[in-house]
Amino acid sequence: MLSLNIFPSSSSVTFTKPNHNFSINASPILKPNLLINRSHHESHLKSSKLSVTPTSQIQNLTTNSRYFNRFLHPFEFSTKPRNQIFKAVSDSNPEGESSAPITSPKSINLKLALVFGFWYFQNIVFNIYNKKVLNFFPFPWLLASFQLFVGSIWMLSLWSLKLQPFPKISKSFILALLGPALFHTIGHISACVSFSKVAVSFTHVIKSAEPVFSVIFSSFLGDKYPIKVWLSILPIVLGCSLAAVTEVSFNVQGLWCALISNVGFVLRNIYSKRSLQNFKEVNGLNLYGVITILSLLYLFPVAIFVEGSQWIPGYYKALEAIGKPSTLYIWVLVSGVFYHLYNQSSYQALDEISPLSFSVGNTMKRVVVIVSSVLVFRNPVRPLNGLGSAIAILGTFLYSQATAAKKAPKIEGEKSS
Repeated sequence: MLSLNIFPSSSSVTFTKPNHNFSINASPILKPNLLINRSHHESHLKSSKLSVTPTSQIQNLTTNSRYFNRFLHPFEFSTKPRNQIFKAVSDSNPEGESSAPITSPKSINLKLALVFGFWYFQNIVFNIYNKKVLNFFPFPWLLASFQLFVGSIWMLSLWSLKLQPFPKISKSFILALLGPALFHTIGHISACVSFSKVAVSFTHVIKSAEPVFSVIFSSFLGDKYPIKVWLSILPIVLGCSLAAVTEVSFNVQGLWCALISNVGFVLRNIYSKRSLQNFKEVNGLNLYGVITILSLLYLFPVAIFVEGSQWIPGYYKALEAIGKPSTLYIWVLVSGVFYHLYNQSSYQALDEISPLSFSVGNTMKRVVVIVSSVLVFRNPVRPLNGLGSAIAILGTFLYSQATAAKKAPKIEGEKSS
């Protein structure tokens, strides 16, 4: 038996061979002179320095090492789909014995807790420090550009240090990404402007209406949805409407920018599916990295035109209000770093868990961010406003369940093929 131990973050390979005095299930086509005795076999193993380790121990070592490396490198991504890795291990076993590591429920729960914990923590930190900066330095176009700049530097560092494989860049690939990058830019800057005008909690309540736009635009393009999906978006519309009319910090520009952000991100997702069909070999993290760089090139020239003349006076005004320049610098840097990290962790979460669990986790993430922002900034929340927010979040949860049920038969069909 030949077992292959593959570690996600290591290139080490361990081979083991069973030690038997006699052949088991030997093929009749083997010639007698190819059978070797036990002493010669052991000496050969010693001379070749192959590890004589029971397969069960290797499986346990694989599982433990995988979670240990995930804990040390929470932002590390696999460049190969996990089902292909398990298939490679299975194919390397000529006796047909299962080689996939058997994980306990306790280990699975720990993995989910770490994945969601990092994802939620980074999202909360970004939203808090993003709002702190905008409270004293209300120039969302510059801040949004800086966040894309930090993400671009981050990805260029990963590629240059070979911590992430560099994607194959071609003219057709860049042309295919121009549309998604443009819509990503619109979605990001619109959300940032909304954050500068209204409370973080209100922006996130309105952004929970993204499924409504997704269903509407996709339906216009020919996609069909069951009645359960259409019914699930009704409480989203009702909840967002109730939250809007009862919001203490209501601002028309903040509302419209949050809605435009939804449209931008929905069109980005739809356009990506249609224009990137021939580039499926590019993994999610690299795709997001290239989109970030293109979005920076889109956004920064416009930012200079829109508010560039106000940056220097606004900077000195912010220093007078904050006191220490280093405080402002730290807030801006933290918002930029954690903006990229929470987006990067979302790809890790989608890679580690099922689409249904990801949808549920994404819904709960918005709840956690809303509650955290209310506690940190002490925003007044009226009872009807809280009720509207709860109804909108519930509708988002129902939508994720309905769409997951719609996709389930398709996924099962792909697995069986």
